[in-house]
Amino acid sequence: MSQAEGQGVAAAWPRDDGGEWLVGGRPLSRVVAEVGGTPCYLYDRGRLDERVAALRRDLDDRIDLHYAVKANPMPALVGHLARRVDGLDVASAGEMRVALDAGMDPAHVSFAGPGKLDAELAQAQAAGILVNLESFREVDLLVAASERTGTPARVAVRVNLPFELKASGMKMSGGAKQFGVDAEQVPDLLARVRAAGLAFEGFHCYAGSQNLSAEAIVEAQQRSYDLLRGWLDLLPAPVRSLNLGGGFGIPYSDRDRSLDLVPVKRALADLAGRCEADFGAQARIVIELGRYLVGEAGIYVCRVIDRKLSRGHPFLVTDGGMHQHLAASGNFGQVIRRNYPVAVNGHRPGSGTVSVVGPLCTPLDLLGDRVELPDAGPGDLIVVFQSGAYGRTASPRQFLGHPDVVEALI
Repeated sequence: MSQAEGQGVAAAWPRDDGGEWLVGGRPLSRVVAEVGGTPCYLYDRGRLDERVAALRRDLDDRIDLHYAVKANPMPALVGHLARRVDGLDVASAGEMRVALDAGMDPAHVSFAGPGKLDAELAQAQAAGILVNLESFREVDLLVAASERTGTPARVAVRVNLPFELKASGMKMSGGAKQFGVDAEQVPDLLARVRAAGLAFEGFHCYAGSQNLSAEAIVEAQQRSYDLLRGWLDLLPAPVRSLNLGGGFGIPYSDRDRSLDLVPVKRALADLAGRCEADFGAQARIVIELGRYLVGEAGIYVCRVIDRKLSRGHPFLVTDGGMHQHLAASGNFGQVIRRNYPVAVNGHRPGSGTVSVVGPLCTPLDLLGDRVELPDAGPGDLIVVFQSGAYGRTASPRQFLGHPDVVEALI
């Protein structure tokens, strides 16, 4: 991706008269000095607030908005969002602790994952967190935990849908999957939940992620709802929540068109009305978003430590790399490698095609492959945009023993 191709994404961030990107309204170099230098991840509170507000705008008030902590579990960021969303969704005991420490009411925390440990299930039950059942094994373990505390575990059934989310970056349903319970097994699981006396509250579905097609998202949500409605006569108790997942994507280049929320919100309003009629006024539709809430609010910043020429091609060698930002290197499950938007901080004369790399002894350590950038050299700051999700904690930070990366909420 050339600089021209990435300009639109980067332009969403303001700059000062000297060309410095502004984070929290302050020049990037000043913020970097404040947090202790590079490499660092910086998350902008104002941009987080703007994204939540944009989602809330014209969203039917019968729809609950949840944050999927796995996208970015930084405690300060989770604490910030916990006061702005209706619930938090976690995928481990560690994330559960972050969610509870953030002050979220356990009644609005849910726990998903195909391989929950016995101890994790016991912790969730003791805390009063909603467990999304993904196997028959989990029923037996939660029965035992419920007997120890004298309180029935709160449960929902996670369904492995019989279809995929079209055009999604990562498909989470359809065919044989480790996630949830196959739709054809759900009636038997509901009967087990009823017999076990667990506190059934609803269903959880997640068809896929990183989707920029409103049509595909709407279709998946509607098909999910229709499937769940088919089990009305089998419910162990009245439904309280129908979590239809998320999958909302963000653009990573100007070739990507931003997701149009208008048809998605319109379709969700229709589903909310159907849900109230079918399941009762106590039932809520939930959308569970991670990357869409935080991805565009974060940047990764590293510093050029060397500029070198190899057979006519210039390389900017930085103090950051794939060990801290695996996704930007193209090694986080991407089928085709595409550059994240990359920029140089501040106005610089001239420009040219360069590759931005890190200090690791592997050719995979590539942050920008042949990108058009202003002339830069040692000491200059390199900014990787769209870095608020699946950054630090999704990266092999111990690889080759380099120092860890700083995170800050600005």
